[in-house]
Amino acid sequence: MKSKYVILASALLISVATFAQKDQIKNAEKALKGGDAQGALAQLKDAENLIVNAKDTEQAQYYFVQGNAYLDLANKKVEESKNLSAAADSYKKLIEVEKTSGKQKYSTQAAASITNIKGLLINSAIADTQANKHSEGAKKLYDAYALDKNDTINLYYAASTAVNAQDFDTALPMYEELKKLNYSGKGTLYLAINKSNGNEDNFANAKERDLAVKLGTHEKPKTEAIPSKRGEIYKNLALILVQKGRTEDAKKAIADARKTNPDDSSLILTEANLYLETKDYDKYKQLVGEALQKDPNNADLVFNLGVLSANAKNNADAEKYYLKAIEINPNYTNAYLNLAALKLDAEKPIIDEMNKLGTSAKDMKRYDVLKAQREDVFKGVIPYLKKANELDPKNEDVAKTLLGVYKALEMTAEAKALKATMNQ
Repeated sequence: MKSKYVILASALLISVATFAQKDQIKNAEKALKGGDAQGALAQLKDAENLIVNAKDTEQAQYYFVQGNAYLDLANKKVEESKNLSAAADSYKKLIEVEKTSGKQKYSTQAAASITNIKGLLINSAIADTQANKHSEGAKKLYDAYALDKNDTINLYYAASTAVNAQDFDTALPMYEELKKLNYSGKGTLYLAINKSNGNEDNFANAKERDLAVKLGTHEKPKTEAIPSKRGEIYKNLALILVQKGRTEDAKKAIADARKTNPDDSSLILTEANLYLETKDYDKYKQLVGEALQKDPNNADLVFNLGVLSANAKNNADAEKYYLKAIEINPNYTNAYLNLAALKLDAEKPIIDEMNKLGTSAKDMKRYDVLKAQREDVFKGVIPYLKKANELDPKNEDVAKTLLGVYKALEMTAEAKALKATMNQ
């Protein structure tokens, strides 16, 4: 008889706990409606240990309110990144519960909120990177990828942003995951100029872009290929591994990549860059030759060879490759920019020597010689900067550099005309 009372008491305890749990969820909902997200989470915290054994409908409601509370805090900029991730976790648990139970009440709203969170994370990451908070941005981009692993570009941007933060320990596993996925990022941009604001808009496909042009909202349609990012991915992966003393792992990673992607010429450049970093110049030259034989009229390939040569302080070869890239594609903006930068490098030693000169007759004579040399440097870069400015008129850095050259050469009329276009 005594044992029956014990069983009955236990049943009553469970019943009381269930009612308390329901009250806590209702109180949390009430607090959230009143704008007290922290209070709502405190109410839910009290029910946390009991929710595991609750009915599916109550679990779903619990995670829904919890997700909404975290999202409310994130929208108020309270530990934004942390609360966005917490909200997403709650919504994912909700969706899993309702999927298992077969009863869907909140899943549609939760899925929409997850999509919203993904967008908020990406926008917040962009703001972080613009404020030079690259570590925070990298984490948010990875969190966005974790919410939707089909959108692998966010993993690529997370890894690149971690590199910008010099956080190689964070970047390494991301690049290894990109390697495992054999991610390339290759694609096509469908572009047209928006007549209302002058911006270049990207469309999902050619059909949508052409329709916008036909309707008259856009003009000057063009299609651009997005090159493979494998070369950059494996380059950064290799450089991180080399930095960690894992040179053989780096070589193996690139060798594996080339076997998997034999037609991706960017990987030859990546391998060449690795041997350049490890000062194996014979192997480097061999790979450069291989790259040129494979695709001699690929402007991107030739341009990248110029970049590698410039990094190796081989300015003569760098200039040769940049000029070759322009010969292949006369509208290759970056080749003109890099040529100008290459030429402007000659200014620094001239300035350094000028600053060391005194006021003696001999020094003043030398100063005049150096001044003429500096002017020759500036005159040499004008054609490249003018062409780059013509091809990319919205690039403020190019315009400012060209303006500075005009002023240094006292080309008043040219400077005035350029300044007028910059102020438009």
